[in-house]
Amino acid sequence: MAEYNIAEEVIGEVLEIETTDVMTGDRNRRRFLYYQLKMSIQLAKRIDIIVSFLMESGVRLILGDLKAALDRGASIRLLTGNYLGITQPSALYLIKKELGDQIDLRFYNHKERSFHPKAYIFHYENGSEIYIGSSNISRSALTSGIEWNYRFSSRKDKENFNLFYSTFIDLFEKHSIIIDDAELKRYSKSWHKPAVEKDLEKYDNLEDYPDAKVETLFQPRGAQIEALYALEDSRAEGAVKGLVQAATGIGKTYLAAFDSAKYERVLFVAHREEILKQAAISFRNVRNSDDYGFFYGKYKQNDKSVIFASVATLGKEEYLRDEYFSRNYFDYVVIDEFHHAVNEQYRQIINYFRPKFLLGLTATPERMDNRNIYEICDYNVPYEISLKDAINKGMLVPFHYYGIYDETDYSGFHLIRGHYEEKDLNAAYIGNARRYDLIYKHYMKYRSKRAFGFCCSRKHAEETAKEFCQRGIPSVAVYSNADGAFSEDRDIALERLKKGDIKVIFSIDMFNEGVDLPQVDMVLFLRPTESPVVFLQQLGRGLRKSKGKEYLNVLDFIGNYEKAGKIPQFLGGEMVCAKNGDKRTNEIEYPDDCIVDFDMRLIDLFREMEKKGLTIHELIRREYFRVKEMLGDRTPDRMELFNYMEDEIYQLCIQNVKENPFRRYLEYLHELQELSAEEELLYNGIGREFLNLLETTDMQKVYKMPVLDSFYNDGDIRMAVTEDEVLEAWKKFFSNGTNWKDLGENMTYEEYMKITDRQHLSKAKSMPIRYLKASGKGFFIDVPGYAIGIRRDLEAVIGSRVLQEQMKDIIEYRTMEYYRRRYQDSRWKEK
Repeated sequence: MAEYNIAEEVIGEVLEIETTDVMTGDRNRRRFLYYQLKMSIQLAKRIDIIVSFLMESGVRLILGDLKAALDRGASIRLLTGNYLGITQPSALYLIKKELGDQIDLRFYNHKERSFHPKAYIFHYENGSEIYIGSSNISRSALTSGIEWNYRFSSRKDKENFNLFYSTFIDLFEKHSIIIDDAELKRYSKSWHKPAVEKDLEKYDNLEDYPDAKVETLFQPRGAQIEALYALEDSRAEGAVKGLVQAATGIGKTYLAAFDSAKYERVLFVAHREEILKQAAISFRNVRNSDDYGFFYGKYKQNDKSVIFASVATLGKEEYLRDEYFSRNYFDYVVIDEFHHAVNEQYRQIINYFRPKFLLGLTATPERMDNRNIYEICDYNVPYEISLKDAINKGMLVPFHYYGIYDETDYSGFHLIRGHYEEKDLNAAYIGNARRYDLIYKHYMKYRSKRAFGFCCSRKHAEETAKEFCQRGIPSVAVYSNADGAFSEDRDIALERLKKGDIKVIFSIDMFNEGVDLPQVDMVLFLRPTESPVVFLQQLGRGLRKSKGKEYLNVLDFIGNYEKAGKIPQFLGGEMVCAKNGDKRTNEIEYPDDCIVDFDMRLIDLFREMEKKGLTIHELIRREYFRVKEMLGDRTPDRMELFNYMEDEIYQLCIQNVKENPFRRYLEYLHELQELSAEEELLYNGIGREFLNLLETTDMQKVYKMPVLDSFYNDGDIRMAVTEDEVLEAWKKFFSNGTNWKDLGENMTYEEYMKITDRQHLSKAKSMPIRYLKASGKGFFIDVPGYAIGIRRDLEAVIGSRVLQEQMKDIIEYRTMEYYRRRYQDSRWKEK
């Protein structure tokens, strides 16, 4: 048994640790339970642990010792509790990530009995011993917390040892559930940070950590551990792209640094220089290396292991060439603020490079500028944590939101592409002393040391800063090319706000992304809320945790602008569509410890606005013409309409079959008199019926799409396809990303890789080919010598340019819609 001493180096001090049976913690390091456990772990052949809860800090403390024990052949069983959610999911993920299935990890599973044991049992060649007392697995409990623990051996007290051990065996084998990936994901999804954990964290500070060194700061924590586990799992399933969507403040840049650490060459792409500079610090800390360089502006370094590049520079064709970077130069590519990846320069970068893995990072899962980002990453989202969940899990501070009635009348303002014109807003705000008095009054009511105010224009930001300064609140305006009397350079303004030299920064949209100032305790919304994406980005600027900061005050000045009634849904993170297209504001659950308070006049305003809602038909029609206007008055195809359509309108399309233009697009365009002469010709013939079949054929599975793609043949449409042509399209489709998962329930990647060509072809014949032949009007038929063919009377139109374009558009849209639906369904199942 553990009968030897160790010399432990603690913060530069060598400390002799002797064996003791009594551990009391407190200031005497020799009485820390951790050191005694360490000695026992190093000698034991079998280890059994039973504790009521695990915390990440404690797991990290003993993880290396447990790993070393497993490496030398020891077995480990660990039973913990899930009652009240004190056990942190990140602690469990850390164990699973580092130790995998080598450790038998279980939850106690008996709802009618409390579970508070704390015992550590070690089995050696010549006997066993047990530590029993008050210490769960947390850093303070294993070190300086006042915890009483006692050790005795089976040799000295065999009868009582056996009583404890047999009870452990009974609980472990008969009253537990295995913590597999599915159970862990369920637990994490429903986990809210319990109030008691705030007290536990207060005592779990760094100076009590044995071996405390600076490097410990640069280890994954909390949600980062969960995300890293999910990313590893996703790659094991064959994924080469993935999107992590996590609320602002979770540490996505560090996550990327941790996940890419094993890859030799890494590219980090962002759209702002300050984001690149911040990212470089994070990567340097994690990789402990200065082998990195920049690619933006005057910097053109291309000989470093890690390159931080601006999209504006790298996205130019002149740099996406072998003389700068070959397509395979980078093993790992990170696209920060991934919702911008729909832009042309981002797409050029993504399409050029061929990394082993591409990681997209975003805090805003909604489609930025009404475009779809999920298709870019193969609809693979290994990990996501919403702003609401991040607050519930204690990763961000809660908000106290106050909706303040603003009498500004927006009813006569013009909406251009869904946004109010700047000149109208300026006319309403500039020189409006009554409104400035309202803003100042509420700012003073709720007080603030550091605040961000979001304005509608440069003039608005400049004048608001002036008004606050004149009222004794030191403030500045920040905007691009600032030249006003009350404006300030962005970096200088942030530094002054951090020091407390100024109280408020008023800006337009310069602080939506890439700003890390945790001390901000108030945000002011001083213009209409038009986009949930921008609203949540700006709200997120103030939600980061900071010492002494308990919550964020949010002051929102609301008038009768078009989207005012949607704010409750933005705050709750839930968008519930009613049948008439409006949103129900009742039953919204806000994050834990958050306050949402609307002026009663706003409640009445929201109700009046709901009564004036348009019909679904008119909402979709208006949205169609808005998208057309965005495209320069060009008729959108299906994919363009989807990509630019507001998500809430798209949901209405999906929920209302009769009004859904995507199920009868040529007919819809015909009704709007939007068809060209060539399209009208196709519309009036058999081609329309064929295309409508493709639009409406059942898609419970995605099997039909690769078969249809074999017909499409990159625009050279075939009248019939051979078995080899079907097989080629089939394998190409299911080998892309994680599409293989759709071939079978609970199939593993290893099983997919073993499927033979004959089995693939058999699946194609028995499912999509058979059903296509049986579907509507007999367009798909048997043709001798071919797997499947198309009816001969379509031959006259099959070579039509219009039919080719329409068929391509339908295949792309329906494939994308299938994966969008599958992704959404998986999210609902998890809830």
